[in-house]
Amino acid sequence: MPSVNVYKMDGSVAGKINLSDKVFGVEYNEALIHQAVVTRLANERQGTKSTLTRTEVRGGGRKPWRQKGTGNARQGSIRAPQWIKGGVVFAPKSRDFSKDMNKKAKIGALLSALSKKVADGELVVVDSLEVKEGKTKEMVAFQKALNLDKSAVIVMDNDDLGVIRAARNIEKLSTLPVAQISTYEVVANSKVVLTKEAVKKLEEVYGK
Repeated sequence: MPSVNVYKMDGSVAGKINLSDKVFGVEYNEALIHQAVVTRLANERQGTKSTLTRTEVRGGGRKPWRQKGTGNARQGSIRAPQWIKGGVVFAPKSRDFSKDMNKKAKIGALLSALSKKVADGELVVVDSLEVKEGKTKEMVAFQKALNLDKSAVIVMDNDDLGVIRAARNIEKLSTLPVAQISTYEVVANSKVVLTKEAVKKLEEVYGK
């Protein structure tokens, strides 16, 4: 059973917390994590690009000039790709890039990613998050106190508007409710910050 320190917002240690093996002690599965990240990125692609092929370009119904005798290269249609405003060869078309991943695999990837963060010392647990004024400087002080100098995501047990407002102008810091945590958010950030209540909710949902 992994055990990590619990920190206060000023960076001091408030105690320790034992983490569930079923959530934070899962065997690392790189292939599953890769699949989850690729699925997430693919599902964000719009796939709306589209250009015209030579069969879709308007005009060009007749041969622009006769085959021989003009001194020009032979041409069959002004819709051909070599003409300005002609069709595009292998034109990109609208398509659906979305991928699917079953629920069990998604959960497995998330737990594997969280467990990797614990093993690498990149998961930080805080006692609670409280921003009194909702000012950016409060979250900057928190960021410095916990050495969150690289990209970090704060996973909260609720939608605390004060914390969200205070963190949204900090480039390397993002916030996320625990219900929206995903494998991509875990691996895309150098550190994952969880509140004690967020840890409890994760263990309640995935530690059965």
